[in-house]
Amino acid sequence: MSHASPWWTPDVHADRRPFLLGRNRIQSALRRFFDERDFIEVDTATLQVSPGNEAHLHAFATEALNHDGSIHPLYLHTSPEFACKKLLAAGEKRIACFAHVYRNRERGPLHHPEFTMLEWYRAGETYETLMHDCAEILALAARTTGVRQFTFQGSTCDPFAEPERLAVAEAFERFANIDLLASIASDGETDRDTLASAMAAVGLRVAADDTWADLFSRVLVEKIEPHLGFGRATILDEYPVAEAALARPTACDGRVAERFELYACGVELANAFGELTDAAEQRRRFEMEMAEKARVYGETYPLDEDFLAALTIMPEASGIALGFDRLVMLATGATRIDQVLWAPVAETGS
Repeated sequence: MSHASPWWTPDVHADRRPFLLGRNRIQSALRRFFDERDFIEVDTATLQVSPGNEAHLHAFATEALNHDGSIHPLYLHTSPEFACKKLLAAGEKRIACFAHVYRNRERGPLHHPEFTMLEWYRAGETYETLMHDCAEILALAARTTGVRQFTFQGSTCDPFAEPERLAVAEAFERFANIDLLASIASDGETDRDTLASAMAAVGLRVAADDTWADLFSRVLVEKIEPHLGFGRATILDEYPVAEAALARPTACDGRVAERFELYACGVELANAFGELTDAAEQRRRFEMEMAEKARVYGETYPLDEDFLAALTIMPEASGIALGFDRLVMLATGATRIDQVLWAPVAETGS
């Protein structure tokens, strides 16, 4: 069986180099973008007491050896979010961060175990402002690499067109003929059987052990995401509160949250929140996420008690995480994420 040459061989590097130079130009342009808007670039620690508390994110674990010989666990972070929010609590108003982040069990054309997340936060500003940021950044990336459209797997997206803003419930109705909000109570509690019945009525698969979250994810992946970000970018907005563990509910409907995701060419690029600052509610949500993680994967991650304490003094804010490498892929025409990483993580095993 033949194997692909390593990334460091001269011929492979020569093929990748135009993408990598495009990456550098986009990163420089984004640093100017944030500097012109009075953002401070911050650099957060990779090692954290908690890697994050989302049920389906998987971390890399390690141990710290103290001077007295005792050992305590640490994790490579899956996002710089907790550290960035601590900086908001400390008094910073606008911050941006290019962070190497680490996610286990992830490798493919759009996934890599180590990648770069661009996160930025605006204290005292709404999450709609982040939508405008996203539109500007898509256009900036395209101008920087000199392209008129983004491409991926035969699909195109105009990065200069105004993104479509689409509520999740509207997307369920449009693409799956399902009334999503009928399965969510006014306090955000979900009704698994109501959603299951609606899915069965339109011929979608339902398993006996599926939770509401399982069913929601299946419709999203199979029926909604294949329609997002084609022709122009899509902002998929107002996720159910149960699917937005770090976002606050909207002012007009407690069933949905101030969360949106940005799509281009069918690729999920960014995930944004109007940030939840209720520490007690955040703890409750994290505990629910970890209960689900224990149910599905048989493991949990600790809570970051410093983060929960910081929330008690953190101002109202909005924040967003953008997959920088994916943005580079779309703007340079790369087809795999390893083409835009200067030194990809080697794949091991058979």
